Amino acid sequence: MSLPAGTIAHWREELVAGHCSARELVDQALAAALHGSEAKTTFLAVHQEAARATAEAIDLQRMAGVPLPSLAGIPISIKDLFDEAGQVTQAGSRVLADAPRSPADATIVSRLRAAGAVVVGRTNMVEFAYSGLGLNPHYGTPRNPWHRAEGRIPGGSSSGAAISVTDGMAVAAIGTDTGGSVRIPSALCGLTGFKPTAARVSQLGCLPLSSSLDSIGPLARSVACCAELDAVLAGEAFEPVLAAQLEGRRFALPRSQAFDGIDGVVATAFDRARRRMEAAGAIFVDLDIREFDELGRINRSGGFVAAEAWAWHAPLLAQREHDYDPRVASRIRRGAAMTAAEYIALQADRRRWIAAVGERLRDVDALLMPTVPIVAPRIADVDASDEAYASANLLILRNPTFINFLDGCALSLPCHSQGEAPVGLMVAGTRDQNRLLLSLGAAIEKVLAAA
Repeated sequence: MSLPAGTIAHWREELVAGHCSARELVDQALAAALHGSEAKTTFLAVHQEAARATAEAIDLQRMAGVPLPSLAGIPISIKDLFDEAGQVTQAGSRVLADAPRSPADATIVSRLRAAGAVVVGRTNMVEFAYSGLGLNPHYGTPRNPWHRAEGRIPGGSSSGAAISVTDGMAVAAIGTDTGGSVRIPSALCGLTGFKPTAARVSQLGCLPLSSSLDSIGPLARSVACCAELDAVLAGEAFEPVLAAQLEGRRFALPRSQAFDGIDGVVATAFDRARRRMEAAGAIFVDLDIREFDELGRINRSGGFVAAEAWAWHAPLLAQREHDYDPRVASRIRRGAAMTAAEYIALQADRRRWIAAVGERLRDVDALLMPTVPIVAPRIADVDASDEAYASANLLILRNPTFINFLDGCALSLPCHSQGEAPVGLMVAGTRDQNRLLLSLGAAIEKVLAAA
């Protein structure tokens, strides 16, 4: 038994109408989290007793006519990067398995609880969030729902977050996104994922990968779900997002790198989505964003991620490197070679790069590109060698990383047809265009659903 697919709004209506109880909803989620085919690799901890007790308390309040917050009774999963009072934040690693229990909830966990969400458990992830593929040699890798028997990657690093939603273990999930870790698993698993501007959501109580690039966002079944969760995470009152009019909206197609290496399945789905948007009045502009070509050179020494991860991990690596995933440890160690002068130059390069890209985007409403240029490869294929792993990881991270370096915001929307491999369409903007991106995303979602 698992939760049938449904949006937050759908399940809230069911709860309010009395068609189901919070306890019944949570029990279905827990059944899948404990006994589903991917249960053991999706969750690192399932909060059975606490989730059931919370659900029962919500049911009693509803029966008594007590006004309830917006997410009351909705099962939500959280990535194993967020502190929960009394839990160990392992970050998908064995290195922290014996770390002290957290004394308090992370800010976003406190906000979810205040909004009535029922936290069903902590989801598996790439160790320390350092890869876009989703593989974890310590706790296993949950398989993508598409052609599951073939064992395809879920995408990462928020791998368990995506599978918790696709497999009915939660209505929505909260992940982190440093180079695409919300959008990539959303794209590869057929979900909607939102990466807000990094500073929008407090990272207090979230174990860092890169303090310059980390952001926190939701994976869910609709733009409306993402918008509501984003408001909760940001500590704002939620105002429903109205779909923008696509007519006359200008979307830039970045022909610099973003479409390189695209496979036929992704190209077909993306072009079909573009034509549907065009029929609704959207205008497309081919834009040569040469700065995208520069990013590899700028990050040639590992960039902010390697440098800032090394600063956090250096003491642990000195003592426990044998307990790390070697592919994660080797990438963190790249940061050891970066000098202070190089790090300061990197910061200056980023400021210049952001300004230059912003200038190119001045006359358009948003960027549009495939979230990931390929469909989900098989786990066995990318795990076969370090070369295969590195090649796939770089390709899958490439497009989302542009937006993190831009300090922008982005939404990945499923744009494939039923029965096809999941493909994500990414609509993205510059800093603090969060509301606009969600509004445009709602319009695109509506156009794609109508076809």
